[in-house]
Amino acid sequence: MPDTTAASPPRYLRTPEAARFLSLSGRTLEKHRTYGTGPTYRKLGGRVVYAIADLEAWAKRGIRQSTSDSGTGTVLPAKRYVPLPYAGQVRR
Repeated sequence: MPDTTAASPPRYLRTPEAARFLSLSGRTLEKHRTYGTGPTYRKLGGRVVYAIADLEAWAKRGIRQSTSDSGTGTVLPAKRYVPLPYAGQVRR
């Protein structure tokens, strides 16, 4: 029997569905989108949608094996991200 799921288009979730998928509130996901710290999204007309693969990839950045594991990526909190200056760099 042929695999019909391989040919199907990616499924997109609106903000409330995507938030439930990630176990977040819709407002938290909106904040992530505003601050640029959240998963990749698309605008289709006036609608914001998320591909399931993008949600899974964003969540995977937070994978850890233990509390001492620094991991390979970071899922930032839903707030404005301001990088710290480099050591020796003078702020003016």
